[in-house]
Amino acid sequence: MITGATVFLVVCIVAVVGYMAAGWELADSIYMVIITIFGVGYGEVQPIQSNALRALTIAVIISGYAAVIYTVGGFMQLLIDGELNKALGARRMTKGIGRLSGHTIVCGIGRLGTILAKELSAAGKPFVAIDSDMQKLQGLEELGYLVIHGDATNEEILEQAGIERAATLATVLSQDTANVFVTITAREMNPNLVIIARGASPRTEKKLLGCGASKVVLPAAIGAQKMAQLIVRPNAEDLLENLRQQTTFIQDLDILGLEFHELRIESNSTIAGTALSQIESDNAQAFLAVGIKSPDGSCKLNPSADTVLQVGDTIIFLGHGDCFPKLIKRLSAASPDLIYRGIRSKK
Repeated sequence: MITGATVFLVVCIVAVVGYMAAGWELADSIYMVIITIFGVGYGEVQPIQSNALRALTIAVIISGYAAVIYTVGGFMQLLIDGELNKALGARRMTKGIGRLSGHTIVCGIGRLGTILAKELSAAGKPFVAIDSDMQKLQGLEELGYLVIHGDATNEEILEQAGIERAATLATVLSQDTANVFVTITAREMNPNLVIIARGASPRTEKKLLGCGASKVVLPAAIGAQKMAQLIVRPNAEDLLENLRQQTTFIQDLDILGLEFHELRIESNSTIAGTALSQIESDNAQAFLAVGIKSPDGSCKLNPSADTVLQVGDTIIFLGHGDCFPKLIKRLSAASPDLIYRGIRSKK
């Protein structure tokens, strides 16, 4: 387009200079060039009798038309290609999102949202990113991620993201009010959805939880805790940081030979009503029970040895990976219906 416009301008200037060289006035020369190039057909301003003026006029017609067609053609190609690519991209996004189920919806692609998207991608977790700023989405789209341009508080946008089929929604917008609106809207559309909300202020945590958020993350508080750990336990934090620079947290545990596992107690489990100390004594040095999650969603960290296991409780273990198959086999021998890592284990 720039090349065509430049050629057109040069043709006009050369033609005007040519007519003025033949003795025409400036106004007559400009008028002649315009009606010649655009084919208006008003007739010559002055008689064109010399061969030189006729050759100049022919050159103006050919070169002027060529420059105009070239410029307009470039403009039309720009429009067609842009709209076509946009339509094909939107169709690809729609089809890709339509195939998702149990995925995550990330609302807000700022600094935190971008990091979250890359972490989910590295972990192989399917997700859809939503943001009202197209420039922020372009970077993710170039990486092959599924994105939607729009307001995350809009129900139609959340429907496009497949909120009815989603398992988790993370709203990490910069403003707490926006996160509150997203939480309310998402909870109404999918009561079973796990909603993780970002809170800029600790005072917002109760509001987000009251609006339906499952968990609230306070980046400022996490940053302060991290700094406190660096001051209080610098050596331990340095060790974990060195590991974290090479891999993720779960892989950090793998380097140390440790894994997290979970086991849920069903109604016909024979270890229901048994104290945790009994299981730990029967499986000494095999694992460490770091938490017990009750059916109501509450979680007890570092449970005491006299904690009685109830039906519906989920025990979270930390230990060496090769110990758990033996542990599960031993517990399964006493209990015909245990759920290990979400997979039902039968005798």
